[in-house]
Amino acid sequence: MLDIQRLSTTQPDFEARLAALTDWDDGAPHAVEAAVDSILARVRHEGDRALVDYTRDLDGYHVEQAAELEVPPARWQAALEALEPEDRKALETAAARVEAYHQHQRQESWETTEPDGTKLGQRIRPLERVGVYVPGGKAAYPSSVLMNAIPARVAGVREVIMVAPAPGGEIAPMVLAAAAVAGVDRLFLLGGAQAVGALAYGTETVPAVDKIVGPGNAYVAEAKRRVFGHVGIDMVAGPSEILVICDGQTDPEWTAMDLFSQAEHDEDARALLICPEARYLDEVQAAMERLLPEMSRSEIIRPSLARRGALICVRDLGEAAEVADRIAPEHLELSVVEPERLASAIDHAGAIFMGRYTPEAIGDYCAGPSHVLPTSRTARFASPLGVYDFCKSTSLVQCSPAGSRTLGAIAARLAHAEGLTAHARSAELRLESPDE
Repeated sequence: MLDIQRLSTTQPDFEARLAALTDWDDGAPHAVEAAVDSILARVRHEGDRALVDYTRDLDGYHVEQAAELEVPPARWQAALEALEPEDRKALETAAARVEAYHQHQRQESWETTEPDGTKLGQRIRPLERVGVYVPGGKAAYPSSVLMNAIPARVAGVREVIMVAPAPGGEIAPMVLAAAAVAGVDRLFLLGGAQAVGALAYGTETVPAVDKIVGPGNAYVAEAKRRVFGHVGIDMVAGPSEILVICDGQTDPEWTAMDLFSQAEHDEDARALLICPEARYLDEVQAAMERLLPEMSRSEIIRPSLARRGALICVRDLGEAAEVADRIAPEHLELSVVEPERLASAIDHAGAIFMGRYTPEAIGDYCAGPSHVLPTSRTARFASPLGVYDFCKSTSLVQCSPAGSRTLGAIAARLAHAEGLTAHARSAELRLESPDE
């Protein structure tokens, strides 16, 4: 019997049960914090020596010097050329779609001139160097290479440094091939907090970057949190999650498999189904029980569903939208007759997959948008990874003499009101200056 929670909005304790199900404490355990502190300190002060030691002790990969951790581009290209033709086609097609989508996100600098000649503008520039962390613990993720590196490339980042754990020195050929397709510049077999530290602080071999992106385990997440401020980060990601809203007319096996698709990530992943038809929830649960033994990662799916999964009955689709907004899911599937209409009623979601023929799994690999999305209800204020994450803007201000007199008087008044005399005098000195 599959163990999964059943909730209903008619239950008096529904809100409390929903909160318990969806709240996520992203604070690291003390042991993780202590370990990360120690690792980051050693990497910062010992550089390559620390990387060699941690790679040996934590990944079981013995090297004499950190330079051996770098994988030459020729090996990536060889991995790409060795792929089965259909695998290579899938990889390259996915990459092309990701690039095409993100071209629409490119930002342009702008400038405007006011009547008195004062000029205002905004200059957009790409970051110089970014680090992409590609996880490799419980599975290989070539898709993560594409989804992180390609938006950086579209933004115009000058150098993309990729790190990926390689237990025993082994890395999946598809991951190497993805690095070649995505346009990565350098690749190091590094994982864990030590990889984050190397990217943040730089070592004799690994260059320091301006921003670190990409998901990882609890140690990676905590390390990113600790180095933020010294470098930029994309987010501190929590476990993966999916919310499916269904009207009860989709094949129950389709819905069951969509829930499995996120539950198989890890035991903390969240898979939720909302439907106004209790009968349909029964059908989906039966389908899950029938299909689960066929899954290669059933030993992960089962505890994931027991801990963080739920089948939720609502009064109607309008209430389903309200519940969805409270959950603010990473992935939201609208498996209904009019998905566009329902989507318009929902404000908070990392990505919305509309219609019965749009499983979230397509978004993970090849739809186009980056699959790096806000988790743990952060979709209330955060956005998917995009080109804008790899750019920075600079404000431009150029006053004409007339503009300086007009704006200087305003600035001086406000500065005096704040008691900042030097600010005021700085502006006032230019009030009586002759036109150039």
